[in-house]
Amino acid sequence: MMRLLRPLAADREGATIVEFAIVLPMFLLLLLGIMDVGQMVYGKSVLSGAVRRAARESALETRTISGADARVLDAIRPVLPGVTIETSRTSYVDFSDVGRAEKWNDANGNGRCDNNEIYTDENRNGQWDEEMGRKGSEGGGSDVVVYSVTARFKPVFKVPFLPQRWNERTLTSTAVTKNEAFADQLGYGSSAGSCP
Repeated sequence: MMRLLRPLAADREGATIVEFAIVLPMFLLLLLGIMDVGQMVYGKSVLSGAVRRAARESALETRTISGADARVLDAIRPVLPGVTIETSRTSYVDFSDVGRAEKWNDANGNGRCDNNEIYTDENRNGQWDEEMGRKGSEGGGSDVVVYSVTARFKPVFKVPFLPQRWNERTLTSTAVTKNEAFADQLGYGSSAGSCP
């Protein structure tokens, strides 16, 4: 039996096709992965540019907020087919207000407004906020606006064997602008309240 197997083991004809069959799946997987990452990077670049343009358009007196959002979607649709977007705007009186809590007397020093501590309702919404921006507001004249867009899409180049949750991708982009001085700025609220 060994005498019959020795010539078979020494035979090299057909080795190339076997090596090709082993290498091809790995090569195709690598190629799909590169194309998938390329689509995401290009999509992120196009999304960021479109968001910056829309934020600038939204800062003008002649703005159309829904039109700016539609132009973002139109810009990224060719790169990310089937994409859906969610937009949000938060307005502030000044750049230094972004991420700042409304003022309050932190009598107990715990960093939260509680135990009937007094606060100033700077954003005029009737409650103390850890983040004082007016959410959902495109702002008034001279206000600072943080414009964020989240894009969800299914990749064109799906890499096989990846977990199911990776079949939908999410890209985000944010731009910060200051509105033109097309009207008097509303400014800070001055009414007081107490935290529960």
